[in-house]
Amino acid sequence: QVQLVESGGGLVQVGGSLRLSCAASGSIFSIALMGWYRQAPGQQRELVASITNDGSTNYADSVKGRFTISRGSARFKINLQMNSLKPEDTAVYYCSAEGQYIYWGQGTQVTVSS
Repeated sequence: QVQLVESGGGLVQVGGSLRLSCAASGSIFSIALMGWYRQAPGQQRELVASITNDGSTNYADSVKGRFTISRGSARFKINLQMNSLKPEDTAVYYCSAEGQYIYWGQGTQVTVSS
C-alpha cells in the first residue's frame, strides 16, 4: 500500500509561480512512476507531468516550457515547479504513483486569478 501527501497548492496571480510537493510512503519499493494530474471543474482528469525511477519525464503539451517535474532528495518525493501560470491552469492537482497498482493523493487546489 502506498500513501501520497501533497502540499503547495494555493492562490496565485496570472504569471506567477507555485511549487507543489508530494511524498510517498508505504510500499515505495513497488513504485515505478510518479506524476501529477489535474482536474478542472466539468473537465476530465489529465496528465500534467510524470517521472520514472530512472528520471525520464513526460509533459502535457499545454505545460511544456512552463512546468518542471523533479525528484526530491528522497527518490519518492517529487516536486512540480509551475511558472508563468495561466487561468486555465486552475484545477485540483493530484499526485499519483504507479507500480503494481495506481495510487492517488487527496488533491491540492491551485487557483490562478487575473
